[in-house]
Amino acid sequence: MPGFELFGKAEKKEVQDVLNSGILMRYGFDSMRQGHWKAKELEKEIESKFNVQYAQLVSSGTSAVSLALASAGIGAGDEVIMPCFTFVASFEAIIMLGAIPVIVDIDDTLTLDILSVQNAITPKTKAIMPVHMCGSMADLDPLIKICSAHNLILIEDACQAIGGSYNGKALGTLGDLGCFSFDFVKTVTCGEGGVVITNNNDLYTNADLFSDHGHNHLGTDRGAETHPYLGYNFRISELNAAVGLAQFRRLDDFISIQKKHYTIIRKELENLDGLTFRSVPKGGVESYAFLNFFLNDLETARKVNSAFKANGIDVCFHYYDNNWHYVRKWEHLKNQKSLFPFSKELKKGLSYLKKKSFDKSDHFIGRNISCLIKLSWTEPEVMKRARIMASIIRSITS
Repeated sequence: MPGFELFGKAEKKEVQDVLNSGILMRYGFDSMRQGHWKAKELEKEIESKFNVQYAQLVSSGTSAVSLALASAGIGAGDEVIMPCFTFVASFEAIIMLGAIPVIVDIDDTLTLDILSVQNAITPKTKAIMPVHMCGSMADLDPLIKICSAHNLILIEDACQAIGGSYNGKALGTLGDLGCFSFDFVKTVTCGEGGVVITNNNDLYTNADLFSDHGHNHLGTDRGAETHPYLGYNFRISELNAAVGLAQFRRLDDFISIQKKHYTIIRKELENLDGLTFRSVPKGGVESYAFLNFFLNDLETARKVNSAFKANGIDVCFHYYDNNWHYVRKWEHLKNQKSLFPFSKELKKGLSYLKKKSFDKSDHFIGRNISCLIKLSWTEPEVMKRARIMASIIRSITS
C-alpha cells in the first residue's frame, strides 16, 4: 500500500487506450470509443473477484459511502452508527444526506465495540456502518445478528482493507452494501475513485441511478434516458477507471507483497516486552496494509512515535494526536462548523458530541501505533526497518 508505488506498463497501456479514443466519460459516445469501456470492465472484474452480483464505480470512497447510504433510503433524521476511529469522510457522507452520525467506541480490534453498538440503537437507527480500519475488520457476525434483530442496514466501509476477508468471504461482501476507496494512497488506486458492491438488485439499481443524476441508463441514447429519481454526479472518469483496471488485476500480487513485508516486521517485534498486537476477529484475515500494535501507555506511544520519526521510520501513525482519523480532534464536527446550515434535527442530533467521552477508545488509540506497509520496499529495507523499530521500542520500554 499504496498501489501507485508500482505503476508500470499495464497502467500506461489502459490509459493510452482511453486517450487514443478521446472519450474520457464512462457513459455514451458508443461509436467513438473504439470498444473501450474501462469503467464497465473494472466493474465486471470487481464482481468476479469478490463474487458479488453488482459493482457501481464512483468518483471517490466518500462518494461510495454516500451512495450506499442513499441507495438504502437513509436520509434526513435517520441515525447511522459508526466508529470514533475512521476517516472524517465517514461522518461527512452521513451528514451530506441529512442523517445523523451516532459515533460509538472501538475495542482492541480498532473497530466497532459491539456492546457500544447495542447501547446506541434507538427507534431512529437505520444502519450500522463498521469501518474496517488499517487493513483489518470489525467482528461482523455479531453485527449481522444485531442488524437482523433490529431490521437495520449493514454497510461495510472497507476502504482501508481491500483484500481482507472474514470467514472466507471478501470484506465488503458480508453487509447489504460494501464500499471501497481507490484514492491515491490505497492498495488499489484509480488516482481518485471508489466502488459500491452489493448482491441486492434494488440497491444496485438505486446506486446506478443516484450516481448519475438519476439517469436510468436504458437504451443507447443518453439524451432520451428518463430520470426516475433525483441523483448527483458521482461518476468516475474513464481515465481513472483505466488506471484502476490495471491496478485491480494486480491485487493478489499487492496483497502478497504486503503480507511478506508485514510478516517480517511483526516477527521482529512480537517478542518485545510491553508490546501487543491488535486483535483480529475469529475467522478474519487482514489485508496486511498496516501493522498495528499497542504499547503500555499513551506517554510511551508518543515517545516511540517521535523516535521513529527522528530515526527515519516514516509512515507510522499515532492516531490519538491525528486531526483526521480520531474523534478527539474532530472539533469542526463537535462545533458544527459547516458552510451550509444544518437542519434543526441534525443540529439536535449532533449535540451529544459536546459532552460525550470516549475513554474506552482513548485507552486503545492512545497506546496504538499504526505502520503502513509499503509495496516498494526491498526485503533488505524491510529487515533493516524492522530492526530499527525493535531497537527503538526496546530502548524506550526497558
